[in-house]
Amino acid sequence: MKPLIALLLSLTALNAADETVFSGPQVGEVTTPFKSLDIQGPTAGREVDVIRSNAGAPTALVFVHGIERSILPLMRAIDNYGAAHRDQLKTEFVFLVEDRVAGMERVGRALNSIKLKGRSTLSVDGLEGPGNYGLNKVCLLTILATKDNRVHANFALVQPGIADGGRVLASLAGLIGDSNPPGTEQLKEEFEKGYAMARKRKMSPPSADTAEKKSDPFPGAVPSDGHLTGLLRQFIRKTNDDKQINEILAQVRKHIAEDDALKKQAFDGWTRILHFGDRYGTDYARQQGRLLLKELRPTE
Repeated sequence: MKPLIALLLSLTALNAADETVFSGPQVGEVTTPFKSLDIQGPTAGREVDVIRSNAGAPTALVFVHGIERSILPLMRAIDNYGAAHRDQLKTEFVFLVEDRVAGMERVGRALNSIKLKGRSTLSVDGLEGPGNYGLNKVCLLTILATKDNRVHANFALVQPGIADGGRVLASLAGLIGDSNPPGTEQLKEEFEKGYAMARKRKMSPPSADTAEKKSDPFPGAVPSDGHLTGLLRQFIRKTNDDKQINEILAQVRKHIAEDDALKKQAFDGWTRILHFGDRYGTDYARQQGRLLLKELRPTE
């Protein structure tokens, strides 16, 4: 498995072990109307109401609190499933940002790359989203499977990943009577295949005698310790504030304590994350991460 794939999957597979969080209307509750703005195309800036316009049709309603590389595989899995069943299922991505003008530009640029087939809109209610929805900004994605304007399934995902895909698609399949939706393992295989094809388009494969040397081109390594990996996953969230970063790093230092093996894993893990620059975490997180590396750097 490619190193970046391993990183993405390992950082997201632990989501199920997270402490239970709540976000958005719960199962059985009503999805009330709210306003958002078209982001792209000739209707960009037009105000829409996705609840009223879908008139109770089966819908995948996805609230996006932040665009991070690790959540894209799950977003694409939902988008592809919706496109395959477009006559039965609506797919709505609602992006939540603090500043509407800057958000339209930033999310628009991201969508040019992501190329979602479902409708993408920007909430007019800022980072908190529609007031009566009770969305939790700790969750990068809040996914609602709705029908007849009621919630049939709710997924409040702090750090979403393709590992969540099977249960999310199963809930959407239940709305439309699909008895054979893709499972998690199938989604993982499709993601890995798509990633490999994208890499192949960008570069020619290494020769046989150098393939082994080039199998892991990135510095550092993903920690094998589960708790340390979970802390690293929390550290890279772009929704963290400075206080949360300090609390996470305090937990890291406490966990590795005087254990040299764990210190080495932490050094390798933060080395790899910081290698990717601003793809992961906040500016403050990267600054504090570099200080952690100085503490942990092995002595000659």
